[in-house]
Amino acid sequence: MSGEDYKAGQVLLIDKPLNWTSFQVVNKLRWEIRQAFNIKKIKVGHAGTLDPLATGLLVICTGKMTKQINTFQGQIKEYTGTFVLGSTTPSFDLETEIDNTYPTDHITEALIHQTTKQFIGEIDQYPPVFSAIKKDGKRLYEFARAGEDVEIKSRKVTIEAFEITKINGLNLEFKVVCSKGTYIRSLANDFGKALNSGAHLSVLRRTKIGDFDVKNALSIEEFIKNLPKKE
Repeated sequence: MSGEDYKAGQVLLIDKPLNWTSFQVVNKLRWEIRQAFNIKKIKVGHAGTLDPLATGLLVICTGKMTKQINTFQGQIKEYTGTFVLGSTTPSFDLETEIDNTYPTDHITEALIHQTTKQFIGEIDQYPPVFSAIKKDGKRLYEFARAGEDVEIKSRKVTIEAFEITKINGLNLEFKVVCSKGTYIRSLANDFGKALNSGAHLSVLRRTKIGDFDVKNALSIEEFIKNLPKKE
């Protein structure tokens, strides 16, 4: 592809690595495209944030395709990952340390599979306080990191499919198909509560957005390697 192709608009599927923010991926690709084609300015954006501790599919739009970002953001998403039973963290994932532990002796495989059914369909979900949602002009994680209490309102999300695909001790591997705005970290936390225990998210990977599949995505390194080299 040429620089003009990127300006006209492209949809790029990138497999986001661990510990990168979605913003860092966008910045890196924008810089590499500008360097490769000697372009002063080009629009680049992503269609749906992934947390730094998550990997998987980022849909990146360039040029005029950035106008389609809202359309892509609204599409159904699929995730896989791991919940850890018996403990919680303030962020509902591994961003923060374990703050509480809970009994798990009463939890059976049958109870685990039965409990997933409670979360199918439209549910009320509270976003994590460690999230980028804005309240009173500040992001929620800013309140959380400052140790300030903040009231969080629930929001309606839709879980189309939720299954535990493997049970390995206290580690539950899962697959979830859900609507825009669903927090898998919150699902982990709520799932733990529903089991009369606790749980947090230890692994998260986004595998699909609408018809886009991570199987067709490139790593950042592969994308850069495919760009023309400057003489």
